Amino acid sequence: MSAPVNTHSVALAEIRLKGIAVSPGIVRGRVSVVEGGALTSPARRRIPAETIDAEIQRFHAAIETTRSEIQKLHEQMSEEIGQEAAIFEVHLLMVNDQMVLDEVEKRIRETKTCAEATYYQVIRGYIESLEKLNDKYFRDRSSDMYDISRRVVRHLVGDAFPGKLDDVTGEHIVIAHDLTPSDTAGMDRSKVLGFATESGSTTSHTAILARALGIPAVVSLPGIRDTIGSGEDIILDGYSGQLILCPTAETAAEYAALKTEKDALTKSLVSIRDTPCRTRDGKDIVLSANIGFTEDLPLIESSGAEGVGLYRTEFLFLNRTDLPSEDEQAKVYIAAAEAAGRHGVIFRTFDLGGDKLLGGSAGTIPSEPNPFLGWRGIRVSLSEEAIFKTQIRAILRASAHGRVGMMFPMISGVGEVHRANTIVATCMKELVQEKIEFRADIKIGVMIEVPSAAFTADLIAPHVDFFSVGTNDLIQYTMAVDRLNESVADLYEPTHPSIVRLFKHVISAAKANNIWAGICGEMAGDVLYIPLLIGLGIDELSVGAASLPRVKYAVQQLVTTECAAIVAAIESEPDPKKIAATLREMGEKLYPELLS
Repeated sequence: MSAPVNTHSVALAEIRLKGIAVSPGIVRGRVSVVEGGALTSPARRRIPAETIDAEIQRFHAAIETTRSEIQKLHEQMSEEIGQEAAIFEVHLLMVNDQMVLDEVEKRIRETKTCAEATYYQVIRGYIESLEKLNDKYFRDRSSDMYDISRRVVRHLVGDAFPGKLDDVTGEHIVIAHDLTPSDTAGMDRSKVLGFATESGSTTSHTAILARALGIPAVVSLPGIRDTIGSGEDIILDGYSGQLILCPTAETAAEYAALKTEKDALTKSLVSIRDTPCRTRDGKDIVLSANIGFTEDLPLIESSGAEGVGLYRTEFLFLNRTDLPSEDEQAKVYIAAAEAAGRHGVIFRTFDLGGDKLLGGSAGTIPSEPNPFLGWRGIRVSLSEEAIFKTQIRAILRASAHGRVGMMFPMISGVGEVHRANTIVATCMKELVQEKIEFRADIKIGVMIEVPSAAFTADLIAPHVDFFSVGTNDLIQYTMAVDRLNESVADLYEPTHPSIVRLFKHVISAAKANNIWAGICGEMAGDVLYIPLLIGLGIDELSVGAASLPRVKYAVQQLVTTECAAIVAAIESEPDPKKIAATLREMGEKLYPELLS
């Protein structure tokens, strides 16, 4: 921590605020509240027909300037932080997205509207589509798109880039509504000790960059700009997610000791990146990553993941008026297969419906009073067989370029598995007839996220190569709880006996049929539950890249027989809180530094 800053002539009461910790570290200093730059709608100017070509050239010049800026930033960050700089490879791919470029050019010609207003309208549609999704992973990517769009609009309008952080002198802790990846990369770290924002998440690229750059950060603190003002003295705890305003002498001493302890842990997590994810008694656990965009693949290697355990394919439907063609999909899947390398990638077929009524599919999915209990996932795919076959063919084509698997979402019973497998077999026959290469031994699995599928896992297992348990939906459907609904969120209990029993049944069914079982929901990334999952006999954990080091560290401290004994001890326990307490007790014994 930096030296204490005295900003008050009289002692004020200590105030503690709780957010989400996204980048570790403990710092103390004075606050600088930064307003940040918003992406506001540029003036909508009509242009004469004879200037349309010149306007399109002006747009492409702004894109090229933006691309050059991002390339320079990527090179700078690569030298400093290594592979985490691949975030800016994501930005380069986004700024060069041909679908966006073509749509902007088309609209400029059709509407005779200036490039900045047209671009804003197109990109805002993409951002809003991402922000509306229930899937946190996709919502996080909106920050990247926002970052890029600010740059492009700046070059088109010619105004000074809003939201710079270099106007403040001296050491400080930044407080803002939100920060983009570029804001984070551009911070003067001789001055910026850490930052806190009102919005944000652990998996955003801003958070990933903060961790790579060693900038302590806390997010999701609504209203802090109204609570804390510039010049205030605070401690920012990037481990627990706390901001402490006007800390007492006792609090300052406590945090000085904690900082020493946590710095040692951080070094340990970095050092194990390339080590096996293996328990102390030699049980190997496959530790893979969840992603949703091909652009995120470069981040997998930097996190130490063993391939991709869940590749969400819904992004192909975002904010478009047509359906993605087989060739378009195959191009994306082949790129992912090649980038994933020897560990491979598992594609989840379209999980459309629910909150993903997007693009060309929006016209075919009827409005439903409760879409999460309606037409979604495999139900849509089996009803729209032509769309499903297009995707299956594209995934099969990708299998010729790397180690590829596929899995079906929202399976409720063995009948759906039979129908889906039949369609896959039909697609294989067609590709053989067309002399298109693919691997006939491609691994096919299912998501276990509906209670009916969990209960009948023993009937489903003979017809698939693996199970991947989607804990988020399985818990919600089993408990009849929407975890995003504050009125009932406390009833969302991963340690409820019903959930433990379902997991045990699913994993036992997999083992009885010689197939592997993995976890790809949020439980897989929470170190509190790792002893339970290993004790139940799980083979694979697929988590967000940000969680990988902590999960690996936890696994390496565990012994499978001890985990199995814990499971045996809690099987008859009716109280979810006591089960959670038992797991916490084990975690605090073996890796207390991850739970404190």
